[in-house]
Amino acid sequence: MFKPFMVFTLLLLISYTNIIHSAEFSSNASEYLQNSTLPFKATDSYEEALQLWKTPEDVNGWIAANFSYDTSRAIGFSETQRSKNERPPIYSPSELFRRKTGVCVDLARFGVETLRRIHPGSDPKYLMIEFEPIQIKGDTFRLHWLVRFKRDGKTYFFADSKRPGHMAGPYDDTREFINEYAQYRNRKIVAFRELESYQKQRRAKALNLKEPEKKP
Repeated sequence: MFKPFMVFTLLLLISYTNIIHSAEFSSNASEYLQNSTLPFKATDSYEEALQLWKTPEDVNGWIAANFSYDTSRAIGFSETQRSKNERPPIYSPSELFRRKTGVCVDLARFGVETLRRIHPGSDPKYLMIEFEPIQIKGDTFRLHWLVRFKRDGKTYFFADSKRPGHMAGPYDDTREFINEYAQYRNRKIVAFRELESYQKQRRAKALNLKEPEKKP
């Protein structure tokens, strides 16, 4: 009697572990460990970095060596928590540089705003991806953010909290990347948008809530 019980318990633990692993892979948490092998110009402050960094690779190298995903902070950005509480403020690039940890939108802001200062010709923009919603430990998650930039007529993507330090490209267009990314994440992408600001979508929704003016 004892042996069948032990076998059942073992199978239950394996099943539970697989569920947890699946949930973690589906989340926006980093898949990679920090990687200091990518070359970048190390600095003591963000302002110094703006003077030394010149390319997306400089920014990407710092991300690979320093960024870690803050799972506890991510809970505050879930749709479940945002329906109850105000969303936490997004870290500024200098704050992320100091903390070295955050969530996808923190990292995307760091990438976009840094590139706009050191290499504006790369036309950096936010890429907001809307997945089919998933639930992780009772909280619903849907959105993901990363950075899109241009070089030599091609499109590239980086500052992805799921794989910090990875630079995807070149692609002919964003749709090509989205198709590939959906397969990599094994999640259905419902929609995506290239945005100038991480705040733009929220403002657009707020405007849509206004009642139309009545004509006399």
